[in-house]
Amino acid sequence: MTTARPSPGRAPAAAAGSQDAYGGGPDGEDPAEPRGRPGRWKVAFVTLLVISLVALVGWVLLGSKLLVVRNVEVIGTSLAPRDRVVAAADVRLGLPMVRLATGDMRDRVQRLREVRSAKVERLWPATVRITVRERVPVAVVERAGRFYQLDRDGVTVADSAARPPRLPALVAAAPGPADPAALAGLGVASGLPGELKKRLVEVSAPGPETVSLRLVDGLTVVWGTGERTAEKARLLEALRKTPGGRAARTIDVSSPEVVTTR
Repeated sequence: MTTARPSPGRAPAAAAGSQDAYGGGPDGEDPAEPRGRPGRWKVAFVTLLVISLVALVGWVLLGSKLLVVRNVEVIGTSLAPRDRVVAAADVRLGLPMVRLATGDMRDRVQRLREVRSAKVERLWPATVRITVRERVPVAVVERAGRFYQLDRDGVTVADSAARPPRLPALVAAAPGPADPAALAGLGVASGLPGELKKRLVEVSAPGPETVSLRLVDGLTVVWGTGERTAEKARLLEALRKTPGGRAARTIDVSSPEVVTTR
């Protein structure tokens, strides 16, 4: 058998598509080198898309008329007129909702004498809600022909030329937030149970520990301090059901251990 041998001086032909000794393709091309740059175009497109979305959101929030204040809602007012609350908040119609300084608005509303606390909220897309918790008047003081309603902290929450109904009079040397005796009297008046509070017509507070009450039937109750209110109220009601209690003009419950009548 005759075996064909390559003729001397000739190298075998390279297989089609095979790499040369240096790793190149058939045309000397590096297979690791990409034929194009599609990744760069994709990055550029995504970047432009993000910038466009951010610009659109910014325009909607700050520049357009879509999300601006159109309505103001006030909740919880009885003493403070709605218009005064809105004016104090200084809500600007047409202002972009995102620009509302709700904390500053709340602080301005809380400066109103009738307001104990306030909360300001955004109700998207176009409403501002102001929720007010008002002070509760517990007694009235007369000065120079006008009647001033005080809450339990001694703050004047309203005044009028006519005496408001169902509020007891406060008798104290210096009715107001700085007078400990007045604060003691107001604290007692605000803490009384419902039925007893309805019969109260006057709170006298010559000192912080010497508060006394006058009821609608003329009975005077020496109350003392604002401590043990529920216990004192139970003793008073129980005593009023006895013959001695019904005949008494003064009942002293300032020391619940020793209740006396006169």
